[in-house]
Order: sequence, then structure tokens, then C-alpha cells
Amino acid sequence: MVSAKFNKKYIIKSFSKINLHLNVLQKNKNNLHKIESLVMFCGIHDSIELKKSKTNLHNINFVGKYSNGLQKKNTIKDLLSILDKKKYLKNQKFNIKITKNIPHRSGMGGGSMNAASILKFFIDKNFINLQKSEIMNVAKKIGSDVVLGLNNNIKLLNSRGKIINFKKKFNLYLALVYPNFGCSTSKIYKMVRTYNRPYFKNNRNPKLPELIGLKNDLENVAFVKYRKLFHLKNYIETLPNIYFARMTGSGSTIIGYFKRKKDALYGTKLLRKRYKNYWCIFTKTI
Repeated sequence: MVSAKFNKKYIIKSFSKINLHLNVLQKNKNNLHKIESLVMFCGIHDSIELKKSKTNLHNINFVGKYSNGLQKKNTIKDLLSILDKKKYLKNQKFNIKITKNIPHRSGMGGGSMNAASILKFFIDKNFINLQKSEIMNVAKKIGSDVVLGLNNNIKLLNSRGKIINFKKKFNLYLALVYPNFGCSTSKIYKMVRTYNRPYFKNNRNPKLPELIGLKNDLENVAFVKYRKLFHLKNYIETLPNIYFARMTGSGSTIIGYFKRKKDALYGTKLLRKRYKNYWCIFTKTI
């Protein structure tokens, strides 16, 4: 989403994704896991500044609290490499500065959403002109989550690998907790031993009360490997007037969901008091 434009400089908000549901269905011949997932977005975002470069090279610069270790290998470099190789950018080069507010390996898809946000920006501003199939191919080459960030709709990745966008959104307030460590997505998935049938038999938008009964299958293995996450979720579930709590993605962020803003703010206050070295933050769904 482009939020400002001045002197050919653009500011993009790259919102974090959260998994309301993640069901691991099976592992295919390529050792990749087939999943079913219900995804939406929250107000936590990275800020991306773009402007055209006068040189013949792209320049990518990461700043902010969670920028360490991203300079050499990142999704934005992958995206630009693909677009250049396919000549989609027609030799246009960009200076890109990313202020990282989303923790790395947090299960919030920060890197994937960065690439998705920039790809969408290039399309919306006519820097590139691609067919839908070409957009999907570019996104999938960068990472499986990237295609989910091409818009901020709540969406279902169904058991057949198709993405269903829903217009209706849930208005929920969140208390997010990222502990002082991240989870490796590949290691978490390698530990999965049990698989489930699809929950969503038809492509319908679930109702709010139904969210309580949904789950994240990756909690089972993440909580075995990282007992701190198990205890963290148990504590979050005791917060006053909480609606439900769930890990997002492959972790390590655990989210407390609330119907009322004041309850989420109070829950965040209690979390900050108990977990002084953890990243505890209030936000809402968008």
C-alpha cells in the first residue's frame, strides 16, 4: 500500500501477516509440506522507502532494530534479481531503504511481505507490466508466503493450493509477544510427523466464534523444541477477557486476541511486566 509520494520518493507500509489457522495436510515428493491456512494482517509493519537510482545498480539498505543479518541475503534482493533477469524492470534501478520493525524468524512473514509489497508497488505504479500468471510465478520463486501479501485481504490458502480472498474482516485487538529468540521454519517443518484432513470443506469466510476452534499444527512441534513458547502461550491464555491465543506461522510469536481494545492494552501491560526482555506490543487487525 503506497502511503505517500514526494519528489519521486515513495513510502510503503509492509504489514505483517498472522496465521489464524495453519493445518499441515501432507508432505509431497519434494519434501515440501502442503498446508491449509487462514491468513490476515495486523498493524505492525516495516517501512520501505523507494526512489529511482541514477546509477546502474540497485541499492538496498536495512535499518532499524531488527535489521541485523539481512544485508547479504534477503527477499528484496531475490525479487530484484528475478525482475532484472526477466527484463521486467527494463533496466530501471532503485534505491531501497527498509526500516525493520518486524522481528526476523517471528512467524509474521516480514521478509516475504517486504517482497510482496515492493512487487505490488512496481505493478501499481506501472514500473512493470505483468500478466497475473507472471506475477504469481515471480512471487512463488521468492517464497511460498509472498503471494499472500499481494493484498491485505483476509484469505484462505485451501487444501488445493488455491488462494481465496474474503471481503469481510475481523476487528480484533492483539497483544503480540516475540520472545528473545526466533524459530527456523525449515527445522520446525522437519519435525512434523502427523498430518490432518482439511478443515475448510468449502471456500467460505469463517464466522468470528469459529476462530476459537481453529489451530496451528506447528505449535505441537515448536512447543516440544522450545518449552518457553509452551509456557508463554499458557500464560497468555490466562489474561483477563482474552478471546483466544495462538502461535503465528512457525513461531516464535504468540498472539493474544481480544474483542475489546482496553482488554488488549491491559493484557499487553501485564505481558510487559512479566516478560521484560521480550517484545510485547499492542496492535489491531487491519
